[in-house]
Amino acid sequence: MSKTAGSADSDVAASSEEPPSPSSEDQSASPAGRWLDWRWHMRNRIRTVANLREHFPSLDVSAGVTGAARKFPLAITPYYASLIRQLDASDPIFRMCVPQGQELHDPAFLKDDPLEEDEDMPVPGLVHRYPDRALLLVTTTCATYCRHCTRKRVAGMRESTIPLPHLQQAVAYLAAHPEIGDVIVSGGDPLTMGTEMLERILATLRSVPSIQVIRIGTRTPIVLPQRITEELAGMLRKYHPVWINTHFNHPNELTEEARAACERLADAGIPLGNQSVLLRGVNDRPEVVEQLCRGLIRMRVRPYYLFQCDLVRGVEHFRTPLARGIEIMEYLRGRLSGLAIPTFVVDAPQGGGKIPVLPTYVVSLSPTHTVLRTPEGMLVSYPEPTVDAFAAGPAPGGESAPGVWDLASGKATAIPPAESSRLRRRELKVLCRSDH
Repeated sequence: MSKTAGSADSDVAASSEEPPSPSSEDQSASPAGRWLDWRWHMRNRIRTVANLREHFPSLDVSAGVTGAARKFPLAITPYYASLIRQLDASDPIFRMCVPQGQELHDPAFLKDDPLEEDEDMPVPGLVHRYPDRALLLVTTTCATYCRHCTRKRVAGMRESTIPLPHLQQAVAYLAAHPEIGDVIVSGGDPLTMGTEMLERILATLRSVPSIQVIRIGTRTPIVLPQRITEELAGMLRKYHPVWINTHFNHPNELTEEARAACERLADAGIPLGNQSVLLRGVNDRPEVVEQLCRGLIRMRVRPYYLFQCDLVRGVEHFRTPLARGIEIMEYLRGRLSGLAIPTFVVDAPQGGGKIPVLPTYVVSLSPTHTVLRTPEGMLVSYPEPTVDAFAAGPAPGGESAPGVWDLASGKATAIPPAESSRLRRRELKVLCRSDH
């Protein structure tokens, strides 16, 4: 969610993502009935350190925990809290949702907005970084605030939805840029919104003829699976093609409730992908990621991305060396089918976008043969074509500077850096010659 969205109370679009106060009917419902009601979970989230103590009387609450909860929003659904097996950071669920004093460690290279989303926001709430895709931030609300969140600067700081004027600005921008055919609806978590408000947003996006695919990023199947109702799935299927990316990080999140939620979505014809984040002390062992990927495939969720943790404030204790991610990918290749292997990516600082980081399988290159390494360590020689059968296709349209594809296809000879003392000296030399 942008820093400007929801800045005025009068501008906030009315929605039902903020569940009403408990009614007498709610209070008289059976415990089992309440547990199945997603609105009850939203109303009864753990929001303060005092709530934490109430739910977990034996929890050791240090000054660091209190300080982290004061700096970054705290919310845990009763359902997700029930998955905690041990009240310390050795428990992956505990580690991902309970504030820790380590969040206050603040090295200079961490940023509030490390991906510079705000810099790529032509109108409030809409991030346009890649030519054919845009990210629409529709809410600052999540059911549970992950301690590793890349949008800690805004998520939960003030729970609100995108104001109607900002939604109209975003749709006008999308209509004026028909090259954008893929819109990712994110936040916050869009599925914490009421179904009626969410449908209003999807219908508004579908009014733009050039939008081909709508994707939704959500963690509700993991932290609030009760939200994935038949009513919600039925509404979503009206706006196909709709894709959903979930955010499972650990096998302990693969519960029966989560499986049922994903089944409802898949049965509605919605393809499901999963975007995990590599987190120290949670899933930074190859066997854990393997178990997670196997479980996801059984639930009809395709492992999509394994993200390196972003350089965002408050997450330094979660970050792992890049070498750990490469080690995990090396382990998975050959043990899992390609369908179950995510792509390990670094979302580059300064808005550089997603960069795949892989083990090296090319050992040597020559005009006639390429030596490749298999996952089990065997070296094989792959013969190159005996005739020059390669013909570069036409260069993609657009106004961007040359990229690596242009070099490989012969469309460009070099990509010089934007700033270089050597190039500046050359420019000065040329200017001096022209003056003479």
